[in-house]
Amino acid sequence: MKKKGRFLTIIILLAPAFLFLTGCAAPKLYSINMNYDAAQAAAPAHLQAEGKVRDALIMVAQFSDKRKIDDQKQIGRVVQRDGTNIKVFPKYTIPTQAVTDGVKAYLRKAAYRVDDKRLEWDLKEESIPKERAKILIGGSIDEMEIICRRGLPTNSYTANIRLTVVFADIAGGYVAYTRRVEASSSKEHISFSEERMGDYMSMLLGEAIRNVFDDRAVAQKIKELATK
Repeated sequence: MKKKGRFLTIIILLAPAFLFLTGCAAPKLYSINMNYDAAQAAAPAHLQAEGKVRDALIMVAQFSDKRKIDDQKQIGRVVQRDGTNIKVFPKYTIPTQAVTDGVKAYLRKAAYRVDDKRLEWDLKEESIPKERAKILIGGSIDEMEIICRRGLPTNSYTANIRLTVVFADIAGGYVAYTRRVEASSSKEHISFSEERMGDYMSMLLGEAIRNVFDDRAVAQKIKELATK
């Protein structure tokens, strides 16, 4: 009886460690909150709208998704310790909407007038819509992915976002400027959670959008078109 009691005690003591090492049953997918919060943004001085530039209306077309993947709602994967891959999806939005809304929010933070109208544009000059705004901004998601590799003692998170952003003169009917940007991140952390993945992707999306407008040539072109 004593041997049996000691055996049960060992099992009870080792159970938490066993669960930690093997993990519970893996979920079918991970769902993360990827959201760009413009309230935390600080637009550079060279981008800030002043004078007549504030009066010019800007339209932001829905970004397209150029990634070559089967499901364009997917934004990553988690590689479990046993090598199993589990897909990651955004919880409340889709990638194209997250980028479009983020660009609009950043421009508003810099004091520009941005139209709320939902608009589609294929980035070709011949299909620039006849709208009342002066400037049309569109673009594509060329890459957007987060990969978490579960491990011991830490988990590795790598993420990358590449965007193409196109600025057009609506009245003139031509593309005035094209900007391509990339933002990447690589982190190690002892903990793993959907919340952490969401935070990393939200920060990276903010960095990619900021990179678009950090270019002084972009700000100069926007102001030039706004005052024509």
